[in-house]
Amino acid sequence: MPARVQSVAERLCRNVERVLVGKRSVIQLAIVAVLCEGHVLIEDVPGIGKTTLARALARSIGGTFRRLQCTPDLLPSDVTGVSVFDQRTAQFEFRAGPIFANVLLADEINRATPRTQSAVLEAMQEAQVSADGVTRPLPRPFVVLATQNPVELEGTFPLPEAQLDRFLMRLSLGYPSQEDEEALVTRGVSVSSEVVNAVVSAEEVLAAIAETARIRLHEDVRRYLVQVTRATRADQDVRLGASPRATLALHRAAQAWAAIQGRDFVVPDDIKRLAVAVLAHRLIASLEARLRGRDASAIVQSILDTVPVPVAP
Repeated sequence: MPARVQSVAERLCRNVERVLVGKRSVIQLAIVAVLCEGHVLIEDVPGIGKTTLARALARSIGGTFRRLQCTPDLLPSDVTGVSVFDQRTAQFEFRAGPIFANVLLADEINRATPRTQSAVLEAMQEAQVSADGVTRPLPRPFVVLATQNPVELEGTFPLPEAQLDRFLMRLSLGYPSQEDEEALVTRGVSVSSEVVNAVVSAEEVLAAIAETARIRLHEDVRRYLVQVTRATRADQDVRLGASPRATLALHRAAQAWAAIQGRDFVVPDDIKRLAVAVLAHRLIASLEARLRGRDASAIVQSILDTVPVPVAP
């Protein structure tokens, strides 16, 4: 029942709000990604609370949690694991890396080298890791929460399109309102994400994931969803449009959003609510568009304003 999904989402949201003030809408979008077993890229300026959001959400979900502080000297084996020779048994023993967790927090992912970034590609798409000729499944649920700073480019390695396309969403927190910042000052450092405990179990999360997959889409709504993603490929300001993977991602995210609203069906407003977060980071705007100050988010919003919305008979 969607009510159970709504209950799980509300408990997670309230728990994260203990340490992240005034960002309920962003928290809800991150929870949508978790309910899709999708991965989230949290991108914003320093000091906004990117790592706080990722860590608090990760700690709120029952299961194993690992944090990976990405640096240029990080090796792929530091992520996936390595085989070590055991002299007692005269055999190689595989020691799993931090990616073998329910939630992996990859902090400042754009500081890792492309070789290390690519080590998580298979894991993000197929929930498995191939090492030493052996394919090992990852635990479920499996979610990567990655953060990056878009303004500090020295010593960073921008994520390639293939990597960005594997993130279900890219989220931005933005600066808090004056009231929220005053509340933050009042609170000070008395509450940190370290005190956030799990409020749902891994089994509850898996049950909610299965429930969201059963949320219905009317034929007209499904057609509208596909029209939105296909319109990104025809827009003259777009050099690379959304892939079919993006269409599936928007579909899955819309199901999860409808479920946490307590509905067992998707409406067009669900698609409108999620389209920018799901699609914008997958697009490459043309040079002419960027010179005019029109970025991918603006392009997606323009498409939403022009594609006809289905009307109930």
